[in-house]
Amino acid sequence: MIHSGVARRYARALLSLGLEEGRFEQYGDELEAVLRAMRESKELQFLVANPGYAQPQRQAAVDVVASALNLSPVTVSFLRLIVDRERGGDLPAIARAYRAMVDQHAGRIRASVTAARPLDDGEIERLRETIGRMTGRSIVLEAKTDPSLIGGAVTQVGATQFDGSLRTQLERMRDDLKARPIEILRS
Repeated sequence: MIHSGVARRYARALLSLGLEEGRFEQYGDELEAVLRAMRESKELQFLVANPGYAQPQRQAAVDVVASALNLSPVTVSFLRLIVDRERGGDLPAIARAYRAMVDQHAGRIRASVTAARPLDDGEIERLRETIGRMTGRSIVLEAKTDPSLIGGAVTQVGATQFDGSLRTQLERMRDDLKARPIEILRS
C-alpha cells in the first residue's frame, strides 16, 4: 500500500503539468475513467498492479485502456510511469490525492448526503446551495440512500459530519433514558 505522501507527490506532478497546460480537470476525469475501467475489469486491475507480469505486458494493458478511453498523451505517459515504477495498485490513492488537489485549486469541496429515501433534484440543489453558503465554496454533492436511517439525513462535508437522521435521534433518546431512569410519580 502506498504512503499518502507518495500518492501526493505523484498527484502533484500530474497537477503541475495539468496547470501548465490548462487541462488539470481533464486529467482528473481521465484518471477517474481509468479507475472505473479497473473496477469493472478485475483482470485489468490485476494485470496493471501485479509486478509478476513483464513490463511489456503491463504497458500493453495501458495502451489498450488508453485507446479504449481516448486518453490524452499526458495521462498515458503518467500511467506508463506508474506502471514502470510498479505503482499500478496505488492508482486509486494517487487519483484520490489528485482529485483533492484539483478540488482545492478550483475552490470546491466534496460533500455527501445519505438520506432514508431518494432525494429529488430540487432537494439536492437546495442542499448544495446551503452547504455552499456555509462553506463559501462550490460543492460537489453525492447523494446516497440508506433506508436504515428511518428518516432524515446524514451529511458529510469534508471531515465534518452532520447527523440529522431519525435513527440517531432515537438512539440518543434511548441512551438518555438509560442514563436517567424515569421516576414514577405516586399519588
